[in-house]
Amino acid sequence: MTIRHAEKGAGEPVVLLHSTAADSGMWQAQVDALSERFRVITVDFRGYGRTPYRADGPYGDAGDVAKVLAALEITRAAMVGASGGARVALELASAGLAGRLVLLNPVADLEPTPDLRAYWAEERRLLEQGDVQGAAELNARTLLGPEATGDARRRLVAMQRHAFEVQLAADPEPEQTEGELSLPGIDVPALVVAGGHDLPYFRESARHVAAELPRSRLLELEWAGHLPALERPEEINALLLDYL
Repeated sequence: MTIRHAEKGAGEPVVLLHSTAADSGMWQAQVDALSERFRVITVDFRGYGRTPYRADGPYGDAGDVAKVLAALEITRAAMVGASGGARVALELASAGLAGRLVLLNPVADLEPTPDLRAYWAEERRLLEQGDVQGAAELNARTLLGPEATGDARRRLVAMQRHAFEVQLAADPEPEQTEGELSLPGIDVPALVVAGGHDLPYFRESARHVAAELPRSRLLELEWAGHLPALERPEEINALLLDYL
């Protein structure tokens, strides 16, 4: 199994972990900005971007990323994760591979709220009807805040549609697992970002993660939706450069 990844720049390593509504292409602006000072690594999870969707047995995204880092001889790095990628960053931190964390609208193990259930139900309805384009557009409408440009929306739709197509075509579908997390045990500096235009479930998730991590700071961006790195890339670049 080949996990597609890329690196650019030199210096201390920074790993960018994409949302499960996108792929590593969501970080294009951040790679360009951060690589002037850091060694930046991006990874496509299985079923996203250039990585195929198959497995010989149960797998986890954090385990895949850990193997990529081992192949690159990286034992510790700053981890920047968006949404589902933030969960992967937390698992890697639990394994001792993260020296610092930036978590953009992280997903927490909280009971799904009505807003999230309604979003999932509409996505499932569209996919069951074979309307992959409609499901991808639903994700873009739901996840991107009002600051996102038309180009950002088109890029997210394309990334999400590709992921849907790859994953729906998988036969058999791989079994994915997640590691157990104890947030109070992740004792590294962490910046947790919440978007003011995000779904209530994700806003509450970010606050929960920030409250549970022992060395975290919560930053609420009133202008942001769920994917601020796509919405105001230059502002997120500045935030990352300052924190890292």
